[in-house]
Amino acid sequence: MKKLFSIAIVLFLSISLSAQVPPSPNDGGGAPDAGNTPVGGGAPIGGGLFVLLALGAAYGGKKVYDFSTRKLEE
Repeated sequence: MKKLFSIAIVLFLSISLSAQVPPSPNDGGGAPDAGNTPVGGGAPIGGGLFVLLALGAAYGGKKVYDFSTRKLEE
C-alpha cells in the first residue's frame, strides 16, 4: 500500500509541476538591456557555488570524524 501511495504522489507531482517555457532571447521585452541575455538573466553563480562546496566539505569532514571516533570506541 505504501508503494502504491508513493507512486501515485510521484506521478501527481510530475504532472502538476511542469516548467514554463523560457522567453525568446530576441523578444525585446521592453527592458533597456533586453538584448541577448541568457536564460536565467546572467546571474552569477560563483559565490553560491563556493558556499555549497564549503558546506559539503564540512559535512563530509564531520561524517569522517564521526565514523573514526565511533570505530575507536568499539
